[in-house]
Amino acid sequence: MPLRLEIKRKFAQRSERVKSVDLHPTEPWILSSLYSGSVCIWDYQSQAMVKSFEVSELPVRSAKFVSRKQWVVAGADDMLIRVYNYNTMDKVKVFEAHTDYIRCVAVHPTLPYVLSSSDDMLIKLWDWDKGWMCTQIFEGHSHYVMQVTFNPKDTNTFASASLDRTTKIWSLGSPDPNFTLDGHQKGVNCVDYFTGGDRPYLITGSDDSTAKVWDYQTKSCVQTLDGHTHNISAVCFHPELPIIITGSEDGTVRIWHSTTYRLENTLNYGLERVWAVGYMKGSRRMVIGYDEGTIMIKMGREVPVASMDTSGKIIWAKHNEIQTVNIKTVSAGFEVTDGERLPLAVKELGCCDLYPQNLKHNPNGRFVVVCGDGEYIIYTALAWRNRSFGSALEFVWSSEGEYAIRESTSRIKFFNKSFQEKKTVRPTFSAERIFGGVLLAMCSNDFICFYDWADCRLIRRIDVNVKNLYWADSGDLVAIASDTSFYILKYNRDVVASYIEGGKPVDEEGVEDAFELLHEVNERVRTGIWVGDCFIYNNSSSRLNYCVGGEITTMYHLDRPMYLLGYLANQSRVYLIDKEFNVVGYTLLLSLIEYKTLVMRGDLERANEVLPSIPKAQYNSVAHFLESRGMLEEALEIATDADYKFDLAVQLGKLEIAKAIAIEAQSESKWKQLGELAMSTGKLEMVEECLLQAKDLSGLLLLYSSLGDAEGVEKLASLAKGHGKNNVAFLCLFMLGKLEDCIQLLVDSNRIPEAALMARSYLPSKVSEIVAIWRNDLSKVNPKAAESLADPSEYPNLFEDWQVALTVEKSVASQRGHYPPADEYLNHAEKSDMTLVEAFKRMQVTEDEEPVDAADENGEPDQEALEEIKVEENTDEAVPDDADEPEETILVNGNDGEEQWGTNSEGTLSA
Repeated sequence: MPLRLEIKRKFAQRSERVKSVDLHPTEPWILSSLYSGSVCIWDYQSQAMVKSFEVSELPVRSAKFVSRKQWVVAGADDMLIRVYNYNTMDKVKVFEAHTDYIRCVAVHPTLPYVLSSSDDMLIKLWDWDKGWMCTQIFEGHSHYVMQVTFNPKDTNTFASASLDRTTKIWSLGSPDPNFTLDGHQKGVNCVDYFTGGDRPYLITGSDDSTAKVWDYQTKSCVQTLDGHTHNISAVCFHPELPIIITGSEDGTVRIWHSTTYRLENTLNYGLERVWAVGYMKGSRRMVIGYDEGTIMIKMGREVPVASMDTSGKIIWAKHNEIQTVNIKTVSAGFEVTDGERLPLAVKELGCCDLYPQNLKHNPNGRFVVVCGDGEYIIYTALAWRNRSFGSALEFVWSSEGEYAIRESTSRIKFFNKSFQEKKTVRPTFSAERIFGGVLLAMCSNDFICFYDWADCRLIRRIDVNVKNLYWADSGDLVAIASDTSFYILKYNRDVVASYIEGGKPVDEEGVEDAFELLHEVNERVRTGIWVGDCFIYNNSSSRLNYCVGGEITTMYHLDRPMYLLGYLANQSRVYLIDKEFNVVGYTLLLSLIEYKTLVMRGDLERANEVLPSIPKAQYNSVAHFLESRGMLEEALEIATDADYKFDLAVQLGKLEIAKAIAIEAQSESKWKQLGELAMSTGKLEMVEECLLQAKDLSGLLLLYSSLGDAEGVEKLASLAKGHGKNNVAFLCLFMLGKLEDCIQLLVDSNRIPEAALMARSYLPSKVSEIVAIWRNDLSKVNPKAAESLADPSEYPNLFEDWQVALTVEKSVASQRGHYPPADEYLNHAEKSDMTLVEAFKRMQVTEDEEPVDAADENGEPDQEALEEIKVEENTDEAVPDDADEPEETILVNGNDGEEQWGTNSEGTLSA
């Protein structure tokens, strides 16, 4: 399988000529040293410069992070090495290291050592624990020493590249080189060690436009990489991928396969000459330094090459090394927590002769196929013995253990369980991918065609761009994942069988009813598996979901990209793996899935039989599922959460159940919600109880006033006063005609002016008392203003109709305690809006009509006559033209002795 490297540019920054680059092992930082003499640190996540050091006026040809000391070490053309603390920006050390340009500095992985190489043809070793003392000098090159690098497999040795056309291998502590690799026609600019496996290789790049791969044990050239058109300035073995990267002054970066040495890709970002390449172990990021700036790319998908069989044994590939773990070996004393990394014992299984890009167990778990480098190898899963191999771009298993390979876009081969080839098929279209399972699927970029394994007959063509395919174990369901959504289809095998047995011809579309689309879900599937009729998958938003009957349920939110391995029914857990090969498990009950599946199929009887096997803790999840299916009654029976159960009872209108929950919870919001529902259904007794429990005094006021319930209004007045709800209390007292209590409430609330105005309108006999209180209160703030308040007992002439108002108040006092029921409203609705004072005055003799005897023998107004006038209808003749709005007038003594008048238009009943 050729390398399908997805190469994405993650950072691009133009600058002056970049001579070296380095990646920080923990921070998202790129270190660039520039020909202009400065060193910059860029944050590749924010795309911004973090720090900058003005090192020298001459070029800085090499700079490296020393993360364990929080340093940057830089060597420049002024022959000095400088050390900076990249946190404080302080200069830690400056010293003269060489007598010519410094070409390279290299940091030892563990020891306090730094190597430097120079145009003075020397390599020097510096020990920072000894005050940056030079502890050793390596002589042997006859030209500029362009680069030095430590061997990651043996950090006591290092390699150096020189323009004397040689590469030398050295050991710390020895002044002479161990040996010399000589093979380039021109000077050698760069050197790097192989880190990915056991091969004792290094690579060099030269001005002869070639790169050479060397075996430093046999001291022989293994391969020459020829293709660049100019000097090669940077080379490296990628630490994670089976690739070699070479950068050249021709402006290109070439990517080669490190096993086959095939050219896989060429990159050209148009930034002129390439001078440096940087990488970091454990990362797929690569940074490139150019004449005109810096580029960082990310290569390949970080999907772990791993597979799990049905018993819980996992096999994975780390580079060419194959390892295995067994989930069942987790000690019984270890309490497995959802999402927690499992402490698995890793066992070395063997090595693979090719670089694995895919690894997959066959259905019964006896064999494992490894595919990569355009080849496949089938191994026994236990002993890791080679059983079969061949050339293939892709390899897939059938559900019965047969397999097929895609040799090219135009040739597919079928094999039986004995590894014998049984058929070769040449599709009429370009087969870009194949998928195994119950049927063999061949995909172009626009459609997928399903074929049977026995005779390779076309079953059905479906027009969809397929990213992946997942078959259920039953073979009746299949999930087709595209880039933006996935589809659940039902495979009608009986329809297909009868169609084929009937001898009917199959056209280019296949059997029309072979598949039935059940559901379409607009989510991108990262990886997926089937458990029964339940499709489990994790999506691009890092959520672990499952789909039953088109209903999506989120099981867990994942904190990092993870990939599904499989499901163990005996543990009721689904297992996932991350790119660092950490395995985690999450609980997913098979009984819960079975119950939901039966409900979806309409088999409620069997579903109820399964229900007792589901833990009570999952009942709310079941209830939510039933609610989504419109089965509210069943959901109410199963739900255990009080809040959720209350909501269901309210939806169903089951007030007694909701009331019982509200009594238990004693939640004001629940009582209020229940009261609204009871109101809408006319259950007024329950409404009153709910509003009392919810302490909804405004709601109670509306209820009692609508019903004309004087007793209720009286209770509400006391309740409102107790809760400090004075507005509600005032309205209650006013409706009850308890004017004295209304005025007292205003006084107690320190609203004395309003109490005075109300007394003037409704209880004129109380005005003098309130004015006295008002004067006393106002005198504390403004004594002159207090003295200017007029008391009607002192100045009755200043208050219009004052005596009439007192007479009317006394006459109607007995009527204030009469509360007609609400059903008598219509008898009072059309009565006159005339004020009592106006009514009393109309009883006087007019020029056009007989006098009305409205006074008794003592000269007081006759009550019956007043009542007659009160019930008289409001007609145009009854209201004078100038009686627009009754106003009360309060006379205030001005400071200059003149009378000042103020009006109040709030009252509708004026005295």
